[in-house]
Amino acid sequence: MMLFDSIGFVLLIPAIIFAFYAQGKVKSTFNKYLKVRNLYGYTGSQVARAILDRNGLNDVTVEHISGYLTDHYDPRKKVLRLSSNVYNSASIAAISVAAHEAGHAIQHAKGYTPLTIRNQIAPIASFGSRIVWVLVFAGFIFGSINLIDIGILFYLAAVMFHVITLPVEFNASTRALEQLTANGFITSEEIKASKSVLNAAALTYVAATAVSIAQLLRLLILRNSRD
Repeated sequence: MMLFDSIGFVLLIPAIIFAFYAQGKVKSTFNKYLKVRNLYGYTGSQVARAILDRNGLNDVTVEHISGYLTDHYDPRKKVLRLSSNVYNSASIAAISVAAHEAGHAIQHAKGYTPLTIRNQIAPIASFGSRIVWVLVFAGFIFGSINLIDIGILFYLAAVMFHVITLPVEFNASTRALEQLTANGFITSEEIKASKSVLNAAALTYVAATAVSIAQLLRLLILRNSRD
């Protein structure tokens, strides 16, 4: 088992390195444009509220949340939560992130199919990520290939979650840029900076998907070592 897991872990290393790079990229890009004030002086909370209202989403509230890059949209409570660096900041980074999260709210309101699928498989994906190694190790201890297969099937939901997250996040960024430009929140000269922030954020989701796929390959190598 140790031999085959070593082979599988080697496959995982490039994905992990990529994930660290993506995390560093999003932080450096966000911090860079956090220092660049947008021309019109809009804060992240103002942009989020305006985009929501202009798309008929008056029932979605905008709240402040603690933390760094903890911004997210909660579809269950219809709440868009923005961190301090976004909520109160009038930077390019802040309004780009705020618009991205508002993009998720728009997706939710319009029944965007990939988002609906992601929300439906999220509980199974979360459970699969937690239970997979328990089942795999139990399978090796008790000599049960069926336990290993069940663990891998559960983990497939987690991989699917990451894969379906990609179009969800890219689409939210596209919507964000459209909203920022169409509603006059940024100038034509600021579009490139906003794209940089949004693209850096998207890279983290690509990295997470790569890690999940590499982990699946690792599991399959372990599983096949039992044949």
